[in-house]
Amino acid sequence: MKKVVLAYSGGLDTSVILKWLAEKNYEVIAACIDVGQKEDFEQVAEKALKVGASKVYIIDATHEFVNDYVFKGIKAGAIYENDYLLGTAYARPLIAEKLVEIAKIEGAEAISHGATGKGNDQVRFESGIMALAPELKIIAPWREWDLKSREDCIAYAEKHHIPLTVTLEKIYSRDENLFHISHEGGNLEDPWAPHKEDVYMWVNPLSKTPDIPEIIEIEFDAGIPVGINGQKMNGKDLLSNLNDKGSIHHIGVIDIVENRLVGMKSRGVYETPGGTILHEAHKGLEKLVHDRSLMKMKHQISTLYAELLYDGQWFSPLKKSLDAFIDESQKVVTGTVKIQLFKGHASIAGSQSKYSLYEPEYVTFGEDDVYNQKDAEGFIKLFALPLKLNHLNQGAIKIKTDNDNIIKVYEGAVNESMAGSI
Repeated sequence: MKKVVLAYSGGLDTSVILKWLAEKNYEVIAACIDVGQKEDFEQVAEKALKVGASKVYIIDATHEFVNDYVFKGIKAGAIYENDYLLGTAYARPLIAEKLVEIAKIEGAEAISHGATGKGNDQVRFESGIMALAPELKIIAPWREWDLKSREDCIAYAEKHHIPLTVTLEKIYSRDENLFHISHEGGNLEDPWAPHKEDVYMWVNPLSKTPDIPEIIEIEFDAGIPVGINGQKMNGKDLLSNLNDKGSIHHIGVIDIVENRLVGMKSRGVYETPGGTILHEAHKGLEKLVHDRSLMKMKHQISTLYAELLYDGQWFSPLKKSLDAFIDESQKVVTGTVKIQLFKGHASIAGSQSKYSLYEPEYVTFGEDDVYNQKDAEGFIKLFALPLKLNHLNQGAIKIKTDNDNIIKVYEGAVNESMAGSI
């Protein structure tokens, strides 16, 4: 029998795929990569063996996921289409890497995954596999079998006595890791229909959040979060702690329609409490230590970086080159940020850094000894010189003179009736 390594979660799709591969005369090695999803992995392994796997790998990749993937995105400020914090996109290249490692250990000829032919994950998985081990065959059952829907999968599972946790009533497709949980499908496929509160798996509904704000302090070292409220933490514990705090206050919930790489739009609800807090805190600290030109370029890099990650280009030369720019920009992103958590919002309440470019003596409205305001006159003349030359050489800008907009014109001395209001 030919060996195939299956990215296995224990859910509906991958359990059906496992059985389907076994019926195709493959020896299936199930690989469950722990990136922080809340699962009983012993039960997952037991289920895989019952459904037909010959062997099950359970790999704890949580620390690697946070430190080598999530925190790279935080440093980059990567947000896709100004909304999506890329929780799924971080996990896929790491899972692909682990699948390749297992395939080489087992001498497997193929890797299989449960991504559909309509989504982004097929690209992310397969781009990673091809970047690391192009000789391996890839089996994507959703592009090959006769099953057309999740309803068909449920029927197939019932026919083959595969245990189910999903129902026709709650048929959401979910992806969970330590950074986020996503929800798609079911009633969410109607973009006009508001999502229901029963979709939430992590956060409190907004109506059940505290009426008193909570302020926390997050410490960064070279762009990496390293502590909360004065306590140093490793990346995994820090993100878990922020997930708990953010969930209490309904932080990080978005309901968006996004543009998939394959050309269609999809609607999803995402819960990313800790990630949202980290992005806001990191952005606030960058504003304190980066100058105007670096902030502008960093914003452009962040947009490109997010698109690369969304499109599954984690192992691309361009992404690696952007990492070099980002790492250089983060050398001064060291300091502490206060964040207020309240009613779904994470907002900056203060920031400090030894690399701060904010100088109170320069910006004060009071008297100072460091800035001569007369210096601004020459700067403005040079800055506006192109506008002056344009006016002189290419024609004046026409000024609209419309007396209809004039309400009153006051002339002369202030009279007694006006004096009282001054």
